[in-house]
Amino acid sequence: MKKEKELTPREIVAELDRYIVGQAQAKRAVAIAMRNRWRRMQIEGPIKEEIYPKNILMIGPTGVGKTEIARRLAKLTNSPFIKVEATKFTEVGYVGRDVESIIRDLVHVAVQMVRAEEEKKVLAKARENAEERLVDLLLPKTSSRVEYDPLTREKMLKMLRSGAINDRVVELEVELKPPHPTIEILAASGLEELEMQLREMFSAFLPLRGKKRKVKVAEALEILTKEEASKLIDMERVIREAIHLTETSGIVFIDEIDKIASRGESYGPDVSREGVQRDLLPIVEGTTVNTRYGMVRTDYILFIASGAFHISKPSDLIPELQGRFPIRVELSPLSKQDFVRILTEPENAMIKQYQALLKVEGVELEFTKEAIEEIAQIAYDLNQKLENIGARRLYTVLEKVLEEVSFNAPDIAPTKVVITRDYVREKLGEIISQEELAKFIL
Repeated sequence: MKKEKELTPREIVAELDRYIVGQAQAKRAVAIAMRNRWRRMQIEGPIKEEIYPKNILMIGPTGVGKTEIARRLAKLTNSPFIKVEATKFTEVGYVGRDVESIIRDLVHVAVQMVRAEEEKKVLAKARENAEERLVDLLLPKTSSRVEYDPLTREKMLKMLRSGAINDRVVELEVELKPPHPTIEILAASGLEELEMQLREMFSAFLPLRGKKRKVKVAEALEILTKEEASKLIDMERVIREAIHLTETSGIVFIDEIDKIASRGESYGPDVSREGVQRDLLPIVEGTTVNTRYGMVRTDYILFIASGAFHISKPSDLIPELQGRFPIRVELSPLSKQDFVRILTEPENAMIKQYQALLKVEGVELEFTKEAIEEIAQIAYDLNQKLENIGARRLYTVLEKVLEEVSFNAPDIAPTKVVITRDYVREKLGEIISQEELAKFIL
């Protein structure tokens, strides 16, 4: 497989197809956006700085794959990714989260990603150092422990690596970070940065403390390996790479953006909606945010917003914000046939998940074609009659169908259970026939 950033739009869509059914238009839009990001990185000269990402606005009901497309895209391209809900943020001056915390959280994700990659590189050396430290702890320190005297360092190391002494208990000192001061009361909008600075200030004044713990050798080896890896990693370089990765490859998914669209009212809960949009605007347009790791530019971060827009319309957003999401894609509601495909086709298909879960108990689960079609039809009908929650309805229906099998699995294993159309109707028939009951259960 090619490196993530070298994937063509067609290859990106093909990868997304492995997990997400339908929504070809949205997949093509994000694939082009990612390829354009790669193209920009290949350009030399001043024009490179003038090419900004074309942010995407996904419009469609809940449960049709908006979030999953963005999440899978980030995983596919190894990009720092964060999903936020627009309703969790408030206009500056109100109690709530500051929109700049989006970027701070994104940088933190990037730091963890880069650190994890660096840990893989130094893992072998860290393991070796940890083994040496553990052998020092295991070897006898006084003549009173004569039972260990015959063991040489090499023999002890060999026993440690073979796992022969994994269950032996050893006492080691682990580092404990000083407790953070209780200052969460300051974490209102605009004060998160102050909270962060106070935490760091107290951490500088209060040194790391050690605490002795008695743990098994296997656990001690893992603890010491992490400590040694931390010593081998150059955190300054990790932070520099993480900031660069955030600025050039970061993806922010803003969900429920329709909930902060003003609908022309000027009273009640709408008071701060336009204010939140105006606070989001500089982040999306491109600004510099101060984080605990340093200054981060948001100019080339890709923003993907989504919303159902049942009540409001994209045109209800402030004009400046509309202009920052030039690519609009509409995701279509899921049909019965889509449900059938969701149940069976993706690599993480729902039926495959339930089969894997029950296989652990020794129960082989099999669905007939007719049963799958019946489940899909019931889920589709319920979405039409009740609230349309998309593919999430399938989980509700499947859980009810398999409730008895899941409960009795330990008692009936090993066995094979075949789910037929009649079985599905038997489990759901009474509930579906009573519409009021279905509203609460399905």
